[in-house]
Amino acid sequence: QVQLVESGGGLVQAGGSLRLSCAASGRTFSNTFVGWFRQAPGKERDFVAAISASGGSPYYVDSVKGRFTISRDNAKNTVYLQMNSLKPEDTAIYYCAAKYSSSYYYRSLLYNYWGQGTQVTVSS
Repeated sequence: QVQLVESGGGLVQAGGSLRLSCAASGRTFSNTFVGWFRQAPGKERDFVAAISASGGSPYYVDSVKGRFTISRDNAKNTVYLQMNSLKPEDTAIYYCAAKYSSSYYYRSLLYNYWGQGTQVTVSS
């Protein structure tokens, strides 16, 4: 029902910024709850941020609060993750994911649709 494609990753110096985009196709995208997750080498896939279908109720992991902002534009079928003040520990592959329920937004296994991921590398 929903297909997702991430873009915007790249190499940036510590303290810099990147904006990730998650472009969606599917007629039910506007009804989905969308999350961003990241996976560093040798580590589990962890929750980063999530946003409700309407664009309200954003959620963030503590380590990115005040630095990252999640937003969505349903007219463009796109969700964004603005990342500022990047740190080397933010280095990971970033994935967007979608589901219809707003419950357990931090649990990756409960998301139904996933993008292919985009690499973010932050140098010191």
